Amino acid sequence: MPKPRSTLAATAVVLLASLTALTACGQGGSGGGSAGDPDLPLAGTHWTVGAVTVDGGRSTAPDGARVDFTGKGRAQGSTGCNGFGADVDVSGSTVTVSPVEATEIGCPGDRQRFETAFLAAFTGPLKGTLKGGALTLASADGTKRVELTAEPSTPLRGTTWRIDGLVSGDTTSSLPAGSGQKARLVIGADGRITGNLGCNDFSAAVRIDEAARTLVVEGPAATTRMICTGPQMDLETKLYELLDGPLSYRLDHRALTLTDRAGEGLTARVG
Repeated sequence: MPKPRSTLAATAVVLLASLTALTACGQGGSGGGSAGDPDLPLAGTHWTVGAVTVDGGRSTAPDGARVDFTGKGRAQGSTGCNGFGADVDVSGSTVTVSPVEATEIGCPGDRQRFETAFLAAFTGPLKGTLKGGALTLASADGTKRVELTAEPSTPLRGTTWRIDGLVSGDTTSSLPAGSGQKARLVIGADGRITGNLGCNDFSAAVRIDEAARTLVVEGPAATTRMICTGPQMDLETKLYELLDGPLSYRLDHRALTLTDRAGEGLTARVG
């Protein structure tokens, strides 16, 4: 005998509810209804490597060892000798590092031993523990461990900035070949900017407004009088023209960008 319409509708509702419950259990994994741990906030952070441990052996990092998480699924940095890069996936407190790609500069003995240990530790799925300015990445079995400390941003003043690029609007290009081996800037606490713009050393007074993030080179610069190759002189002329007016500056950890009102400028990194 056919069921009444109302009974058929009720049966459909029960079946639909059952399917929804099964789907929810499958998506939840444990079925506990928890959304899981939030992802570790690593994008755009910079860390000094303190030490690594591999199979019970702990190695203290040399000066210059660091890890930067770029925010584009990548980590990059230095072992204290070679530069490296790797794809990184952050899921909750798990940081999964793909095999690391590194340059192949020969390192002194102690730095080579640390580099070998670091590359062995900084790979695969690692459990991240973040406490204040300290981050620890450790394998599930505890045989690998990387100890990191948050690295503060580089100050504008007192830092040697190595000029490495030219800005034009939204485009940044490298320096012309053969032009920038000596190009650098130092903004001193004494109110002066010194350095080299490609050929000659220079020194001038500088006025900085930290609230507005602006920099103005004041008065004529004192310079040496060397004659250099064409690319060096061309770069120097361009940079002197750039510095002849108010500039906006932007600090991004170890990078500095100076631009004028027309969007022309330079990029520099800690030298």
